[in-house]
Amino acid sequence: MRPAPLSAVLALCAAACAAMAFGIVPAAPATPAAPTLPAAQRLLGARPAVQPAAPPLATPPATPPATTPPAPGPGETDDSATLPTPSSAAQQLYAAARADLLQIRMLLRNGRSQSTVGSGFLIGTGNLVLTNYHVVSQMALDPDVYIGEYVDTDGKGGPIELMAVDVLHDLAVVRVDRAGSGFFKVPEHPVQLIQGQYLYSLGNPLDLGFAISEGAYNGAITRSFYEQLIFTGPINAGMSGGPSVTASGMVAGINVSKRRDGESVSFLVPVKYAQDLLARVARQAHPPRNFNPLIAQQLLAHQREMIDRLLAEPLSLKAMGPYRVPVRESQQLRCWGRSNFRAEAEFTVDAVSCAMEAAIYVSDTQQTGHVSMSHQYLRSASLQPLQFSVLASSRFRVDRSGRIDSAARDTRLTRPACSEQFVHTATLPLRAVLCVRAYRKFAGLYNFTLLTASTDDGQASLQSRLDLAGVSYENGTRATRAFLAALGRSTRR
Repeated sequence: MRPAPLSAVLALCAAACAAMAFGIVPAAPATPAAPTLPAAQRLLGARPAVQPAAPPLATPPATPPATTPPAPGPGETDDSATLPTPSSAAQQLYAAARADLLQIRMLLRNGRSQSTVGSGFLIGTGNLVLTNYHVVSQMALDPDVYIGEYVDTDGKGGPIELMAVDVLHDLAVVRVDRAGSGFFKVPEHPVQLIQGQYLYSLGNPLDLGFAISEGAYNGAITRSFYEQLIFTGPINAGMSGGPSVTASGMVAGINVSKRRDGESVSFLVPVKYAQDLLARVARQAHPPRNFNPLIAQQLLAHQREMIDRLLAEPLSLKAMGPYRVPVRESQQLRCWGRSNFRAEAEFTVDAVSCAMEAAIYVSDTQQTGHVSMSHQYLRSASLQPLQFSVLASSRFRVDRSGRIDSAARDTRLTRPACSEQFVHTATLPLRAVLCVRAYRKFAGLYNFTLLTASTDDGQASLQSRLDLAGVSYENGTRATRAFLAALGRSTRR
């Protein structure tokens, strides 16, 4: 069979994916799912009344030895970092601030049973409350199913109205039926913090009651797509959306996440993003009736920046035996290598995996706005060609394509539209499988997965994978073409 040009595998998918966007989906092989994030940083989350077992985003590659265990996702609890007894300064600050602290609850409309809880705080003397997007995500995505309410430190409560969301920075503004005392001040200009400066984080940890935690500001995360501040102090689940303030009560950031594997390593959304969101609320005549199109616009803006950064310059090439494979190492993507080498092994596998360390939280079962790529160089000197072919095919079918994976049945996405072709880069013949799925709630967003396997050697196989979560069709095609074209083999034998 004559190999198809590189564009063939992309062109074959275009018609199917165009139909898929309108709900007309052809029967197709099960798709490989996007890999789970290797990052150790996850959201603190609104703590659920009953904690569901959230499925992983996808089947991940084997965890590199250098990576750390994952932090708890939204709703997960970690009791290892209890809050210490506050100092006299913290006690005085809490006494002055307590009237403007709120617990934010998500409830099922049918029966009004509690689903999740988080924190929030009143701004100035108005009736607007800042919190995290992930605290109110159920209400934003499914307003016919969920409603929200607040409860203050005196046990009084009332309904909340969602005014605005910033999914990219994990922020939201809600409106309540009471006014603030004026304690929490969001500055008009950026807050200038000094390394080691004391900060005080407030919220309702583990749904046990309102509390204050002392810590220190220790700079910004350098390996993050969007800026976050490092707060060296304990923060627990349920404190998401609470304020982190200076000694004078000036808001410096909003509680958002922590490292479960570290000691008091927590993270804050910088207050400058809250300033932007509050300004947006001030300009709007009324809140959106449907937040899903707004969320889609924000996710589309993110993917444009993400793919532009990825392809700002040609992908770097690494040598894996006789092959050349594309990778990208940057502030946003990190790469790891591993091998199963043993002298007595029938075959050897060397692997390289690169992935973004963060993704955009959409819901407690969906993250998006993420890129990962991986390569496996499989070879054997002892297996016969037929035996090696069976081995390589089995790894490509199960380990690489993830056919047995709950993500393939994810109802938030359309069924996969897949195409398979034998193609030829400038120096390497390949078997290529491309699968694309559309987001049901967010028009214009897709997940792309490209799998390839070299076909040039009876006792060696290069198997590569590219996953793009939450990209436009144009950018998915653009990135897939660049990755595919970069795969090659050294001209020297």
